[in-house]
Amino acid sequence: MADYKQYINQTQENGSIMISEDVVATIVEHALTEVEGVVKGGSEVVGKKSWGKGIRIAIGEDNSLDIGCNIVVAYGESVVNVAKAVQAAVRSAVEAVTGVNVIDVNVNVCGIVRK
Repeated sequence: MADYKQYINQTQENGSIMISEDVVATIVEHALTEVEGVVKGGSEVVGKKSWGKGIRIAIGEDNSLDIGCNIVVAYGESVVNVAKAVQAAVRSAVEAVTGVNVIDVNVNVCGIVRK
């Protein structure tokens, strides 16, 4: 059975632009690697080798995004501060690259490990 992919559709003067949810998931994966205190994020948390696993993207009718991601935090770091930093980094990266409004970034802290 084929996977159903969602796309962000933007109508432009010379045509339209479609951005796959896979593109957004890749942006999120990269943003997670940049946050201090995140040991694992996205696909690393669920043990998958493909990009996008461990990340949930919901595209609204107005092309706004609701993003969910899994992370593992380094022992000794403030879980709340790391989660807030992830929210800010993901929102900033996705909005900068796609130009789409991010409504929510939900962070699921799946564990704490020593580095």
